[in-house]
Amino acid sequence: MTTQLEQLRTMTTVVADTSDLDQIKQYRPTDATTNPTLILKAVQQQAYRPVLEQVVRDHPSAGNIELADQLLVAFGQRILEIVPGRVSTEVDARLSFDAQASIERARQIIRLYDAAGIDRERVLIKLAATWEGIQAARELETDGIRCNLTLMFSVAQALACAQARVTLISPFVGRIFDWYKKQAGASWDDAAHAGTNDPGVQSVHRIYNYYKTYDIPTQVMGASFRNIGQIQALAGCDLLTISPALLSELAADSSPLPRQLDVETAKKQAPEWRASNEVTFRTDLNNNAMATEKLAEGIRVFSGDAVKLDELIAQARKP
Repeated sequence: MTTQLEQLRTMTTVVADTSDLDQIKQYRPTDATTNPTLILKAVQQQAYRPVLEQVVRDHPSAGNIELADQLLVAFGQRILEIVPGRVSTEVDARLSFDAQASIERARQIIRLYDAAGIDRERVLIKLAATWEGIQAARELETDGIRCNLTLMFSVAQALACAQARVTLISPFVGRIFDWYKKQAGASWDDAAHAGTNDPGVQSVHRIYNYYKTYDIPTQVMGASFRNIGQIQALAGCDLLTISPALLSELAADSSPLPRQLDVETAKKQAPEWRASNEVTFRTDLNNNAMATEKLAEGIRVFSGDAVKLDELIAQARKP
């Protein structure tokens, strides 16, 4: 019997959540996603340190910001030599509340890809799903720059992204699961919150069902998984971005993998249409403690890793 990974490929686009080129080659995903944490982890490995050193050598007069973008694009280029689809490259999380600065940084990243001869259709610019990040994506999409809105924890964020006509969203599963488990403390029951009862899985189901009911073209890519049960419960989602460790588990499991999400079922459930504007976005997000806290936490973590990456670049520049 085929493995669950192969079964998943028949109904969902499999994306590798890593910047490790060897692991991408091993699992043959269609797309790959990166973020500051993954890039930082990669350049700290001896195998990928030369990528950073080469970027510094090739651009001796560049500032740290430009070198950081050059490094992101260098990894993106190498990934695109392996995968047949797209790579997601993230705008500095420290710009998450500055729409104009995010737009300028995104355009700079795309210019670097253009200069390298990479078709921009193969690049997704990742932005945090703050109001400012979503408005930046709205403008970028009108310029033909495809966007992936990340750090998504709520339907409110998904609705704003749909109105902005972004290409793809990345609702997080594991971090939602983490929040509810921490809130419940000793009363948490793992078995009772597994599979389709997982709060992170349920969040993706709600977003997927809404998008498909109203024929919203924005793609849904589940992200941030803690176990393969969460992935199994989202089989059929447009895309799923999965870490190498969990790809390995799926590749080792040959039990049947039933589809859990499909357009026909979503339309039968027909969620109620909801208006979305800046006031409803900020109000709904504020009323959702989990989404508010996890969005803020995610930005802090990614910003911290961006600072660490800056420090590594500065060290690499020293004679």
